[in-house]
This record gives sequence, structure tokens and C-alpha cells, in this order.
Amino acid sequence: MNRGAGGGASAAGPKVRTAARGERAGRYLATVIGSRSPLGPLRSLLIALLIGLSSAAALAEPPSAPTAEPAAALPRVVSLNPSLTAILLALDAGPSLVGVDDWSARDIPEVSSLPRVGGLFNPSLEGILALEPDLVVWVPSAQQRNLRERLEALGVEVLVLENIRLAQVLGSIQELGDRVGREAEARERVRAIRRAWTRTERAAGRRPHPRTVLVLQRDPLYVVGRGSFLDAMLRAAGAENVAAKFDEAYPRVGVEWLISAGPELIIDAAAQPELARAHWSRWPSLPAVVEGRIVTVPAEQVTLPGPHLDRAVTLLGRIVGDPEAR
Repeated sequence: MNRGAGGGASAAGPKVRTAARGERAGRYLATVIGSRSPLGPLRSLLIALLIGLSSAAALAEPPSAPTAEPAAALPRVVSLNPSLTAILLALDAGPSLVGVDDWSARDIPEVSSLPRVGGLFNPSLEGILALEPDLVVWVPSAQQRNLRERLEALGVEVLVLENIRLAQVLGSIQELGDRVGREAEARERVRAIRRAWTRTERAAGRRPHPRTVLVLQRDPLYVVGRGSFLDAMLRAAGAENVAAKFDEAYPRVGVEWLISAGPELIIDAAAQPELARAHWSRWPSLPAVVEGRIVTVPAEQVTLPGPHLDRAVTLLGRIVGDPEAR
């Protein structure tokens, strides 16, 4: 597979990376040798062999005059989050992707054949380094703090992007576009989201605002609280988010609270949507159950903090504004 298709570097790729790769490999070897793993001697031998083979391959190349990397060369990117993977694809930057997390590979068909580098919270350092990335992108988490430090110590650039609030998601789209040479595409994607947001808000201003809860998981019960991009979408769609009283973006709540909150509309984005109605019918006093206003939505269409929030806010606007929506 050639580099343009998101695979390994092609034979015609720039040679200026060789020195950097050798230096990075040396630093990685020093890191591993310095550890106290019981497999230290064997691991050190394997890495030494790997570096030796890489060095031999580099020495086998015929001498040539130094060449600068072409201006149009694509950066090699490893994405460790599905929302960031989706953003890169929406910006037509798929050819830059050389590796993804397991979740992206499982749920996004366009990258299912790319090398996987582990889960969202347990990515493989060795797997990432083997792909020789120019940039590794992910959403911050406590579990990945150590990985970031190790990658940066080895000379790998890391870009960590928050994606809780609307402004953060829009900023991630533009930042990724800037990093992969898709600045114009990113600006247009952000503009499209803002246009859809404005249309939805205007339409919602002429309608009633039902008391609404957006369910992320049924058992235990997680809902959309205050401050997230999903909370902002609910408000733009004309819903009164009854869980906005919680400071957390995605709080865990009890059924007792839900009954007391009395939502008139339950938007259910949890897994297994076919079970939603039977689940909520266990509490027949809920106004949403009485009125039959339980609406299921595919999570990937609404809850992903990705590039298509224009579609998501439009869909929520239709659901909130249509009393017959089911």
C-alpha cells in the first residue's frame, strides 16, 4: 500500500526522515534498556536488531544529493479517537491517516483496513512508533498522560484536543485542518455547522420548549448535563434540558431524579434502540411515556463530537419541534 492510501511510506517517499527515525529509535532503545522489565535483555536485543536492520537498509540506499521534502507531502497522522478520525475524513485528509485506534477501525468503514494501535485508553507505544507518524492526535484523558510524555520524549509530536464544549469541537476541526493542509475545508465545515445552528435556533424560537432529557446510557443512567456541545444542541433545537441543573457534562443520575424531573420528551441515544420503549414503559408516570414521546436516535448521528454537527442539530430540531416524532 502506498503512502497516499494511508499505509506505510512509499519507496519514493522523502529520505530526510531517515536521520530523525534513527535518532528516535535510539532514544526509544535507551528508554527500554533503562526499564526494569524482566524481558529487558530480550527486548533490548530485538530492538537492537530492528535498529540494525533499519540502519542497514538506510546504508544500502545509493548515495544521492540531499533533497528537501516536497511542499505537498502529507503528514503521517495516527488518530486515537473516533471523533478526530471522523474530522480528518470529513476534511478529505484520509490519505494522511496511517493508523487509528480500535474503536475508529471498528465503527468507521473508511479506516477499517488501517493498522490498529490499541484502544482509546490503552494504545500501544510500539504500535504507534512502528508507523513513523509525524503527528499523533487524541482527546485528553488521565490514562494517556504517560503515553504523551513518552512519545514527546521520543520526538513524536502530539496534539491533544478537547471536545466537550461546542467551541472546542469547532476549534478541533480548524486545528486539524491547519495541521494537514486542509485549512479551507475546515473553515467551510465550521461555517456549515454555524449556519445550521442559526437556522435551527430561529425555527425553535417560534415553538414550545418541551422538558427534555437526552439519554446516553440506560443502565446505569447517564444523561446530558450542562455545558457540553450536546447541551448546546438541545438548547438550539428548542428543548429545555432538565439535566442542565447538573454541573457535569455527562452525569450519572437515578431513576428517582428522572421521575421527579418529569421530562415531556426522552431522546434515547443508548445502545440497542429496539429496547428503549419497553425500558421506559416501566415508569408509566413519566410524561414522555404518557404522551408517547420517546424518540430513539443513532448515537453516531448525534453524540459524536465530530465534523457533522450541522446534521445533528438539524435532526434534534426536527425531533423537538415535531410532537408526532417517535
